[in-house]
Amino acid sequence: MEPEAIRSLATALAIGLGTIGPGIGVGLIGNKAMEALGRNPEAEEAVRTTMILAIAFAESIAIFALVTALIIKFV
Repeated sequence: MEPEAIRSLATALAIGLGTIGPGIGVGLIGNKAMEALGRNPEAEEAVRTTMILAIAFAESIAIFALVTALIIKFV
């Protein structure tokens, strides 16, 4: 296999596998937030704030995967 082909495969795997976890995590966060709001609608502001913070942390992992993929591709 050519080195460029291996590099392209590694880039695709890094970003592909690196975004599966955050994608599932954001879905679970949204699911649990909706359950919490269904049980206690008065807590909307607190649930929303916590949900947005948790989503930001989950998405930061996807950004790490993107940076890793770009380093593999161009360095």
